[in-house]
Amino acid sequence: MKTLDSNPFTLVLSGGGALGIAHLGVLHDLEQNSIVPQEIVGTSMGGIIGACVAIGLKEAEIYKLIKEFSSVYKWISFSWTGNALIDNCKIEKIFEKIFHDRKMADTAIPLKLIATDLATGEKRVFAQADNVMIKDAILATMAIPGIFDEHLINGKHYGDGFLCENLGINEASFDEVLAVDVVGKHSFNPNLPDNFFKTNNILDMLEKSIRLLIYNQTQTTIRHSDKKITLLEPHTEKYKTFHFHKVDEIRALGLSLRSVELI
Repeated sequence: MKTLDSNPFTLVLSGGGALGIAHLGVLHDLEQNSIVPQEIVGTSMGGIIGACVAIGLKEAEIYKLIKEFSSVYKWISFSWTGNALIDNCKIEKIFEKIFHDRKMADTAIPLKLIATDLATGEKRVFAQADNVMIKDAILATMAIPGIFDEHLINGKHYGDGFLCENLGINEASFDEVLAVDVVGKHSFNPNLPDNFFKTNNILDMLEKSIRLLIYNQTQTTIRHSDKKITLLEPHTEKYKTFHFHKVDEIRALGLSLRSVELI
């Protein structure tokens, strides 16, 4: 059993596509124990969920929204121009309905969202001090290159935060950190792919390689951090980053941790 001291803490939620739905299970348990973070840091899917919490939505409300989001036809619009497969027009309308015209300063809990400046490769952290709309910061942090359109903010193009820091521990303001990493040590199968079709093996190897890359990036961050970190790593190895239709199963991965207490 891991414990979380009764000091102010930062909740850090990692990116991971559909794997990030496991964050909901952790949020459910935090709510059940009346544990509220004093700050939220999110990357990509963790940023989307973290932003919802930051404006005051309960886990059940976010769960309902993601269930609706799991119907891909509601948010996928293929792009025939530009640098990405998916046009963000439908996704942007969804975020407009959730966040309206709220800006980064208009949250009940201070929020930080991590993106990557695609011109320089530098990390960009959108926070309260930025006069940026929440929906824009989210569209930046979730913009996986080649999949989602890069997002333009104040003349700069931004892409997914996983390119620089998938688990934003470095951005935590408090010494106590509860970090949920859905691309942690339990996110990849130790065995190599062994499918009948070589194409499937290649795709599986590519996804495993990306997870290993992100995992090693995060481990380096943790090793060099002086924060008191409670790290939760759901067993996401059986799921793909595009398995949005498996909402209930992936959410249950976070519920199964049952590993945070307020003492």
